[in-house]
Amino acid sequence: MSNGPLTAFVIVTAIAVVLQMLILLGMFLAVRKTSAKMESLAEEVKTKVLPSAELAHSMMSDMRPKIETLVDNVSVSTTMMRTQLERIDATLTDIVDRTRLQVIRADEFVTNTMDKLEETREAVQRTVVSPVRHLSGLMHGVTVGLETLFSRQRDRTAPNLPRDEMFI
Repeated sequence: MSNGPLTAFVIVTAIAVVLQMLILLGMFLAVRKTSAKMESLAEEVKTKVLPSAELAHSMMSDMRPKIETLVDNVSVSTTMMRTQLERIDATLTDIVDRTRLQVIRADEFVTNTMDKLEETREAVQRTVVSPVRHLSGLMHGVTVGLETLFSRQRDRTAPNLPRDEMFI
């Protein structure tokens, strides 16, 4: 009876080895098939992509000096534009500052002119208009006084007629 378990173990081991051999055979066939596909794909890449890559490489080597010149020109142009923009900024700042100063001066000029006009108006008021008003008032008073004086004398000599009737 001691051969029974050993025989079973050998049979199970033999089946496992055969099964493992079949799995390895399947893997071998799959790898060989994949390898064949990879070789055909590599050949296709060689025939189609590599000439394009070589063409691109030759174009890049031909265009490299032109690209370097272009980059240098762009760099120089950018530097020149930056310098010009800085000059324009400085000029505009100067113009704005000068304009601001001129506006301040014009405001002071207008303010001073308005102050002088006000002082002149007050001086004319004090020296000319006020005395003329006083003189006019005085003249009006004298005129009214003289009219009153002369009208009394006329009233004495003229008959007492209503004044409204004289104008009819």
